[in-house]
Amino acid sequence: MPGQAENGQTFRARRARPAVPGPGEGKRGPEGHLGYLVRQAGAAVRGALDRALADLGVTPPQFAVLTMVVAYPGLSGADLARLTFLTPQTINVIVRNLEKAGLVQKSAHALHGRVLPLAATPRGRTLLRRCRTRVAAVEARLAGLAGRGEEEVVRRWLSGVAETLAGDRGER
Repeated sequence: MPGQAENGQTFRARRARPAVPGPGEGKRGPEGHLGYLVRQAGAAVRGALDRALADLGVTPPQFAVLTMVVAYPGLSGADLARLTFLTPQTINVIVRNLEKAGLVQKSAHALHGRVLPLAATPRGRTLLRRCRTRVAAVEARLAGLAGRGEEEVVRRWLSGVAETLAGDRGER
């Protein structure tokens, strides 16, 4: 039939589809919305971290949880959810898996029976050191996109965005 492609789609319809721009092009580049660009950058960082940590058997959310447990010993699951931007349900799954792997342990809270503060085990700390080496390599690539002075500006800006917009929700 004239005008029909082998898959049944007309040639005209196939041509009418706009090309999807690559990262850094069109609305995915400097002319895009800031919120979209921040999200796009976050997705790219997540993908790079996925690849960097894969052979260690650690996901970026697991890395975030281990990092926060080591940085702030005694955190509850609710605290972890807020600090890692994960849902309480996701935190429960991650903590359960980290606990089964012998990377974190729960202890009883002195005053609150339902709160089970978390601590990293020696094995968890060792794995976290290995992960940090991988993450540092990804962060070095990020930092290489800007000079030292620019990196400080970007860090202040990103922190300011979080502080300002989280304040809209009454968060601290």
